[in-house]
Amino acid sequence: MKKILFLLVLLTINNLFAEVTIHDLKIKNINKNIYLHKSYKQTQDWGMVSSNGLVVVNGTEAYIIDTPWSEKDTIKLVNWIKNQGYNLAGSISTHSHDDRSSGIKWLNSNSIPTYVSRLTNQLLEKEGKTLAENSFEQSEFWMVKDKIQAFYPGGGHTIDNIVVWLSDSKILFGGCLVRSKNSKSLGYTEEASIDIWADSIEKIIAKYPDIKMVVPGHGASGSIELLEHTKNMARKAADK
Repeated sequence: MKKILFLLVLLTINNLFAEVTIHDLKIKNINKNIYLHKSYKQTQDWGMVSSNGLVVVNGTEAYIIDTPWSEKDTIKLVNWIKNQGYNLAGSISTHSHDDRSSGIKWLNSNSIPTYVSRLTNQLLEKEGKTLAENSFEQSEFWMVKDKIQAFYPGGGHTIDNIVVWLSDSKILFGGCLVRSKNSKSLGYTEEASIDIWADSIEKIIAKYPDIKMVVPGHGASGSIELLEHTKNMARKAADK
């Protein structure tokens, strides 16, 4: 009997950290109170591409760091959050591209606070997309005081890209400014600021020297090594 109870407890613990798949939207616990959500899109130039975002839990409230790639997947993610018993207190998008901001319109219509930088809202307006209801101008913005901080280091992947620092876990969400370790190029660069990309990465390293994990916009998470990898590729691209 004791052996059976032990196995049941072990199974329960394993399930807490297992990856959940909801019709192609994947959600995985990567740290205490932090979940990685991964959505997918078939692209013309790059084939099937996955996109990373986070759900950060603070007490009874949850926050989305970058919406999934579609409104449909955003709805799935929000339903999952509510089913866990959390109140969705807000969402922040790290730049204006669809893999970061596609869910803003639906979130607005459902009275869920949305946040972006002022520059991102300007780009969303220029592109004819739905604006976030809240914006900030300063380079640093605490979405949750001493817990979730947005930081604008300068241009790179886009002129408006920001990163998000989770101070408790020392996790940096780099978004598309940061490339995965397996990336051989800087990816989509039609709107990139190649000449200052490496400098922007340097500012992140200087500001957050105690990073334990880096989550890129696409691909696998890793250590601060991802920042160095991205910086080196950006330097080479700028020198061409």
